[in-house]
Amino acid sequence: MNLQKPLTEEAFNQGLKELADQDRDFARILEKWGNPPKWKEDAGFSGLVRTILGQQVSVSSASATMKRLCETVVPLTPEKLLEFDDVDLKACGISRQKLTYIKELAITICRGDLDLETLASADDTSIRNQLKSIKGIGDWTVDIYLLMSLQRPDAFPKGDLGVILAYQKLKKLETRPTPDELEIIAEQWRPWRAIAARILWHYYLNR
Repeated sequence: MNLQKPLTEEAFNQGLKELADQDRDFARILEKWGNPPKWKEDAGFSGLVRTILGQQVSVSSASATMKRLCETVVPLTPEKLLEFDDVDLKACGISRQKLTYIKELAITICRGDLDLETLASADDTSIRNQLKSIKGIGDWTVDIYLLMSLQRPDAFPKGDLGVILAYQKLKKLETRPTPDELEIIAEQWRPWRAIAARILWHYYLNR
């Protein structure tokens, strides 16, 4: 399959079946709670902003902040965001640090140094290298953007705490696997690592 193409519903169902056939614990999750959501964020600027807001906070907290931001900056584009001062944007619940990151992203796009629409068709490594050159965007942010916004079927957020804790509980491990250890474990789930992550999130949220 083309790993640069967004995950289709057909591929999603195929991946779920293959992972369930491969791992009995995954199969039990699907039997007990059904298929996980396909979870999708917008591509482009708003999706990347939502991912930055999600760094090291709960999903509900990030969603609430994003909702207030979208109600303040209409429409949520790089150009429009830069028309607002820091006081207005901080009132949405954005921390000083994340506000710096989001404004830097907006400036980079407005300057013409980043074209997210063109980048969306690039390979994962090219996307990672270009996005990580922007302050505040690291591997976790890139992984979640690839997985959620671009719907890449094999993107894997090895450093995501929810995924790590879910795997530890699922496999009854005494200690948490490190991100690097989990990345090695996840090799067995290729080319469906993004679906494996969704199954683990599904398990974590339902527990």
